[in-house]
Amino acid sequence: MSAGTLRELLLEPHWYVCRMRARAEKQVDHLLAGSGFETYLPLVERVRQWANRKKRVAFPLFPGYTFTRFKLTDTLKVVQTAGSVYVLSGSGRGCPTPIRDEELESVRILVEGIETTGEAVEHTDWMEEGSPVLVVNGPFKGIRGVLIEVIGRTIVSVRLTAIQMGVRVEIDRGDLRLLA
Repeated sequence: MSAGTLRELLLEPHWYVCRMRARAEKQVDHLLAGSGFETYLPLVERVRQWANRKKRVAFPLFPGYTFTRFKLTDTLKVVQTAGSVYVLSGSGRGCPTPIRDEELESVRILVEGIETTGEAVEHTDWMEEGSPVLVVNGPFKGIRGVLIEVIGRTIVSVRLTAIQMGVRVEIDRGDLRLLA
């Protein structure tokens, strides 16, 4: 990170992803906004059924997370907010990492689209090429392999290290889960 970039992060507010206690998203978002921070908690409505009634309830699109705009110098104030746990660091160095404006804009568009269409969302594992995966459905259920993408096709490669060979098969991405 260059000195110019660090200076910009310290002096200019950026959007960050904040992690919080389970089921505390709305409370923490409200407290952060009340402390003068710009926040964005993407909510989606779902119908919940109780014994005697149905009701539309707003749930966080990303459970356990909210977006907050602040200067790096305000990090301590953010994490000391009741219910807040930490600010995400994508760099692996412990320094909070701002999210790109276009990523946040995509989230806003997604939420608007969900509100307009009523389309249900489904969370998926973050899988990228080279990720270790497990096949959880279909005739290949139980295979552990590595995800490979070839021109829009999802391929799982099974490697046999003892003979330094591998085989690969095309599998529906919905049948895969990321291995930790």
